[in-house]
Amino acid sequence: MKKLLIKIIEIYQTYLSFDKGLLSVLALGRVCRYEVSCSEYTKETIKDFGVFNGILLGLKRIWSCR
Repeated sequence: MKKLLIKIIEIYQTYLSFDKGLLSVLALGRVCRYEVSCSEYTKETIKDFGVFNGILLGLKRIWSCR
């Protein structure tokens, strides 16, 4: 499950992300206010803390971005 979620995040980062993906052409300037993007942060927390805690920490970070 962990590897599958990490792969899904990597696909998102490559193809859909406004920071690095194909949608970056639609974004003017830097999109993410954090130095490490929320998707990268979520990917790392899943690796470090497991699926459940990683997703919770990732969602908490996404919700903090306003």
